[in-house]
This record gives sequence, structure tokens and C-alpha cells, in this order.
Amino acid sequence: MASRARKKQQRWCTQPLTPLMEGPDPEMQEEGTKKESSWEVIREWFRLQKGGGLGVHGSSSFSLSLYGNIPAKTQDLRLLLGVLGCPLAPIPLATDPLHRLHIKDIPIETSSACYIIQQYLAATGCLKQEKGMKNMYTTGTMKMICCETEISTGKSVKSLGTRSGENGCFVLWQMSPGMWSLELVVGCNKVVAGSNGKIVWRHTPWLGTHAAKGPHRPLRRIIQGLDPKSTASLFAKAQCLGEKRIGEDDCFVLKVAADRAAVMERNEGPAEVIRHVLYGYFSQKSGLLIYLEDSHLTRVQAPGNDTVYWETTIGTSLWDYRDVDGVMIAHEGRTIATVFRFGEVSMQHSRTRMEELWVIDDVVFNVPGLSFDYFIPPADIFDVDNSP
Repeated sequence: MASRARKKQQRWCTQPLTPLMEGPDPEMQEEGTKKESSWEVIREWFRLQKGGGLGVHGSSSFSLSLYGNIPAKTQDLRLLLGVLGCPLAPIPLATDPLHRLHIKDIPIETSSACYIIQQYLAATGCLKQEKGMKNMYTTGTMKMICCETEISTGKSVKSLGTRSGENGCFVLWQMSPGMWSLELVVGCNKVVAGSNGKIVWRHTPWLGTHAAKGPHRPLRRIIQGLDPKSTASLFAKAQCLGEKRIGEDDCFVLKVAADRAAVMERNEGPAEVIRHVLYGYFSQKSGLLIYLEDSHLTRVQAPGNDTVYWETTIGTSLWDYRDVDGVMIAHEGRTIATVFRFGEVSMQHSRTRMEELWVIDDVVFNVPGLSFDYFIPPADIFDVDNSP
């Protein structure tokens, strides 16, 4: 409960809101310097990598950005937190329970997916739960690793970077319906994010407070083995694509995707979201979710520049399922993210790979005293919403 006490004492400074971006967003400048758009900052990060990451002294560890005297290691960590810190699922949770779907009225791909999700709920023990989970408290540790960046000029390929990593930890609170609060610290950087069931927001020291655009969507960390019912709800209207082998497991592959209208609501300036798709791999033997992958494609058309595409792919392997009050929870996993940048005409492209190893230390259901007040967003979000 110490985390709650610190949360209530925290004071938020009022800052202009910009949309929460789900791609990389390392704002490479010190506080007080001129703000640039997020996509300009991303381009600058890749330009820095393409140039070899060498500063005035020839050291990649202390390379200088055009946006301020920030070490390259700090830039990499901010990129990691921007991509892996608190990404959202592509679609909102389904409002209709699975048992209300009429199997005869839907395609075979959808009915097969419904059957697989029912097996998943049974395997995790959710079907035996007489009383639903009102709230959840979770703590965990992780190690984030920024791996190499591969840059291709069309004639040659150059790899840069090392497997430098930072240890961290997080605290996650969740309360139905759709409320959650996340505090995540890696290195010397802290990310705070949350949702009151209507608004999703995030706060970082280098970007301030951001409100997510588009429909209300769940936190990805929640659906990657922590809350089986939320995972099942997310795949309630999925399609079964067939079978695929993941490691030693034969799996059923389910797919859900954001519709065109929903992704258009998430456009930001010159950045247009093209698609956002999520795949779930459910073991045929155990019925459990063992792999989760989503792909997010954005097109950036800035005035006077060529069109550039950014594809972010995040894949999470889940294992070490343990019983917590009758529910099977994944207690360990590995997430690998790839940020791929390419153009319509140019043969040049860049690919950056990053990794997170995470372990769940503690999970507690139905914590007494947890109320709606804990999930109230920062006041500046309401100021913007209420402005004429």
C-alpha cells in the first residue's frame, strides 16, 4: 500500500498535452529546450545511429544529439521505454461475453476461435471462479536490453550498438471495468501510466503527460498472461488462422485487428496509422497462451520529405504458469520488439531490435480498500477536456 500513499502525495505539473504515441518516442532534449514533434525526434535518433553514433570525442557512449547533450545510453533507454514501457492492445475489450455469441450466425473461423478461447478460460481456471476478480495488484522486475541497429543503404548493411541493458521494476494496479495504474522504473527513468476506464494517459519526465487518442484500449502487460479474462475478452471476436508450432508446442493462431475507423482516430499530424494487428498463440496441449505478437504500421508524410513507414512488431513468449487463488498466471516471459523504418522509393532501411526479460514477483486479487479514486488521471487532462 506504500505505492498508493506515494501516489496520492504526487503533484503533477501542468504541461501541454500531445497524443500518446505507440511507436518509439525518445525526446532527445533537456527540459526547457525547444520541443520538436515526436516523429522528427525519431528520425533524428535513426540519423544518429546511421552516422555511427560518434560524438565530438569519437565515443559512442557519449554521442551528442542535435537536441541537447544527452548520452546515447540515455537515448536508447528512452527508446526502450517508449516502445516496451506501456504499449496498448490494438482494440478495446469486447463488451459482449463469449457465451452470448450465437455460433450458428458467425463464420467458421470465428466460431473456432470462440471454442479455443473457451478452452483457454477453462485451462486458466476462470470458468471455475464463482466470484469475479474485482481488482488486482502485481509487482515485477525486468531487464531491458537495447540490441543492435541494422542500417542498409541498398548496397551494404551496417550493424551498430551493443547489448547494453538496464534493470527495473514495476507496480501494476487493476480494477474492473478497464481501470489500471502502472508505475515503471528502469535505470533513472520513471514512467507512470493509467486509465480510469475512459481516458488512457502516460507521463514521462522527458515528454510530460500524454493522452491516448482513439478508442479506450487495455494495457498490453495485462493481457500477456496476467488477466486471462481480459485476454479472452480481447479475442472474443477473433479469427482462427490455423495452426503453427512455437518451440515445442503446437498452437492455434488467433487474430484480432483494429478496424479502419478506429486506427484513423489515432492519427497524429503527419503520422497516419495504417494497421494494428494482434496474434495470440494458444497451446493445443495445455490450452494456455504461450506467445503474443502485435504489429503496428504507421506512415509518415512530412511536407517536403519522402514518405516513410515505421513498423513496430512486439512479440512476447510466456511461461512459468502458476496457480494464484485458482487462476493460472504467467510469471515469466521475454518480449522482443523490432522497429523497422523503410521508404516507398529509397532502398535504404533501418531495423532496431530491443528486448525485455520480465518476472512477476507477486500477484494479489481483490485487495481491500482499493477505490475508483486511485485511478483518477492527472488534473491537466481534465483541463484540456473541459476547455471550449
